[in-house]
Amino acid sequence: MSTQADHGHALIPRPEPTPDALRAALAVVAPGRLSEMQKTKDDAFAKAVAWQSLSPVQSWVLIWAREIEIARRPDLSTRIDHAQRHLEDEDPVVAREALRELSTVLDEAMRAVRE
Repeated sequence: MSTQADHGHALIPRPEPTPDALRAALAVVAPGRLSEMQKTKDDAFAKAVAWQSLSPVQSWVLIWAREIEIARRPDLSTRIDHAQRHLEDEDPVVAREALRELSTVLDEAMRAVRE
């Protein structure tokens, strides 16, 4: 696992961007999502073979690195949970702000894993 700097308190260090390291990290921060991870991994590898391209696997790694970044950082997970709860608010201003915050958190997490 990486010792790269993170923002605030993290539950675990940022994992290396490999399938095994990502799976081990997810088992700690969000074990209930392991079957989802495996299904998307299987899909990505099947697409990689069919397309004769590594891009589906590379995308899978980035998506799960981002998801783990959010789960391992309480600051991000709190923000994304709040945003997701308000996405369908009847007040369009609240819903729009929630969507903006969701996008901001996803972007911040992706930037962090690409450091």
